[in-house]
Amino acid sequence: MTTKEALFKYLLRLGDTSMILAQRNAEWCGHGPFLEEDLALTNISLDLLGQANSILQYAGQVEGKGRTEDDLAFHRTEREYYNHLIAEQANGDYAKTILRQFFCDAFDFYFYSELVKSKDEMLAAISAKSIKEITYHLRHSSSWVERLGNGTDESHSRMEKAMDELWRFTGEMFEMNEVDSVLIKEGIAIDLNAVRPKWENKVKEVLEKATLKIPANTFMQRGSRDAKHTEHLGFILSEMQSLPRSLPDAKW
Repeated sequence: MTTKEALFKYLLRLGDTSMILAQRNAEWCGHGPFLEEDLALTNISLDLLGQANSILQYAGQVEGKGRTEDDLAFHRTEREYYNHLIAEQANGDYAKTILRQFFCDAFDFYFYSELVKSKDEMLAAISAKSIKEITYHLRHSSSWVERLGNGTDESHSRMEKAMDELWRFTGEMFEMNEVDSVLIKEGIAIDLNAVRPKWENKVKEVLEKATLKIPANTFMQRGSRDAKHTEHLGFILSEMQSLPRSLPDAKW
């Protein structure tokens, strides 16, 4: 695998994760528990969409085949997407949405804090811009995990259920393959083994404050590194891509 091929796949992994998580969060627009939180989650979704736009735009340039960020977002199938599996999981109730966001925010915070050191100047610049937004995202989701975990019996129970459903998708975020190996040698990508302990410490800290326990002996799901996904992604893409696929030449 060449450095160019590896970088393209690496960018798809990052851009796809932001894109799909943005799409999931956008489903809450107009349905949040109250107005302020409705707006907060919608803004987070827009931030993630902006990240995805920048990363996929760069991916198209690296690929060199004339594809734009729109082509990459709207004209690939689920077997061509590389997003983390946790990003595509159904929203469920608000407890599940918040916990999913927290796990992703904690990962992104430590990941992009390291990626700003990348020798790839464009990737470093995108990371520097993103980390400013992610800092707010993490503060927001952390506070809500604590709030729901320490709230009523009902909110605590729902957070425990969310933990049972989502924890098995967290291990995959730290998997590495040939793409990572090639780019780490070039100083472009980062070693996820260095990110994992920071993520684990932050997660444990917040969960302890929220009086929530990590499930024991959970089998970790995997597949996104090989473009294999849960049943949810196909449904997300069918909705997200319906208009551009129906009217591919439409101009707005």
